[in-house]
Amino acid sequence: MSTMTVSYEDATARYEPVIGLETHVELGTRTKMFCGCPTEFGAEPNTHVCPVCLGLPGSLPVANRAAIEATIRIGLALNCTIASWCRFARKNYFYPDMPKNFQISQYDEPLCVDGWLDVLIDGQTVRVGIERVHLEEDTGKTLHLGGATGRIHGATESLVDYNRAGIPLVEIVTKPVPGTGARAPQVARAYVTELREVVRSLGVSDVRMEQGSMRCDVNTSLNRPGEPWGTRTETKNVNSLRSVERAVRSEILRQAALLDEGGRIVQETRHFHEDTGDTRPGRSKETATDYRYFPEPDLVPLAPDPAWVATLRAALPESPRARRDRLQAAWGLSDHDMQSVLNAGALALIETTVAAGTTPEAARKWWLGELSRVANETAADLGTLATPSQVAELQKLIDDGKLTDKLARTVLEGVVSGEGSPAEVMAARGLEVVSDTGALGAAVDEAIAANPDVAAKVRDGKVAAAGVIVGAVMKATRGQADAKTVRELVLARLTG
Repeated sequence: MSTMTVSYEDATARYEPVIGLETHVELGTRTKMFCGCPTEFGAEPNTHVCPVCLGLPGSLPVANRAAIEATIRIGLALNCTIASWCRFARKNYFYPDMPKNFQISQYDEPLCVDGWLDVLIDGQTVRVGIERVHLEEDTGKTLHLGGATGRIHGATESLVDYNRAGIPLVEIVTKPVPGTGARAPQVARAYVTELREVVRSLGVSDVRMEQGSMRCDVNTSLNRPGEPWGTRTETKNVNSLRSVERAVRSEILRQAALLDEGGRIVQETRHFHEDTGDTRPGRSKETATDYRYFPEPDLVPLAPDPAWVATLRAALPESPRARRDRLQAAWGLSDHDMQSVLNAGALALIETTVAAGTTPEAARKWWLGELSRVANETAADLGTLATPSQVAELQKLIDDGKLTDKLARTVLEGVVSGEGSPAEVMAARGLEVVSDTGALGAAVDEAIAANPDVAAKVRDGKVAAAGVIVGAVMKATRGQADAKTVRELVLARLTG
């Protein structure tokens, strides 16, 4: 480990980073890749297993058509060429969470190749090349118990849950991405963010990084300008967008310091530590030869019908970027305003709220204002606080004069607390605006009587002074009086 320290600016001024990303996406199919076991997350350990996914002698795999279709759709969305013929291979290595001691994957003949995905960084488009999109089966999950870190070092025992073993897993591998300079960590994060949106738009995975249904391996290398690319390291299983960015930055700093000392970068896997923000060595990186790949003898090759592929291509949904551009134009938002919507994760919520009958301005006001504040304070997911239809209903009550903005915020508190729809909360709490002149008349008379000096000014023509009396009425009615109606009543009594 290098003892030198180097600034990030200095490191990226003297070295050119090259990044690459290998992203694994668990598909949301009903059953596993090669058997009929269910795929639900969170079941009791080792209850979703059978002879096939446990690799028992004599069991034979059968490929999941839905998983193949989902992989082709991902490849098409990433502008890949779909293979007319491909096959599965055995990737041989021993690890406790591998029940068969080999993984059915794809090697030299993947399902999708040679695509690209554009990402936007500081207003500029960076094209990330896609080397391949291939289909394989996931491994099980190992739990290390008795230690302080949850890792094998220091643990007293290890347990294996094979429920995840055999779940369809798509691996999306980028081509090396040079030329991004100091922005390499941003590009890595933006790529994974955009990739997650693309996969989510296809409806083939929930891409929940915190549950492991989307995991990212980050490759990083450094070289001097004009020299060949350096030796890369692979930071494994990075499980958040922020960590993808931090892992690249950490490796750039570590490698630059090591190279400055005359050291050598070792090709290895590394682990990112959330608490410290740095990476630690894992194991030396195997080569393809070490895995002893050979064609899977128990599965026939895949030959997707071109007509089927064409049908899948024609049915692809609008791309996330095209959708963002369309909505930004339709809503008349600046780039800054649109970025605020995206940062809050509110794009779909606002779109659905507008479709429910309100304006983009009103929808943004509630989702980016009061609801985002509550989400930040309670660490809740924004979409769990209220529904788009409830927000649209709330705004309609304002538009119809039944609520003021201030009263609406109180109503929204009730909605978030689960007290019912906006109309139900308004009725139950007695919060509807009072605009009946008869009901307000007494309150106006009391306010005039309590403020004789102000009333005299209004009678003398100083109409602006009426605001004091209007304010007194609003206070007396707990903000439920219609301010416009109150003002009209005050002026009618004092200047009529």
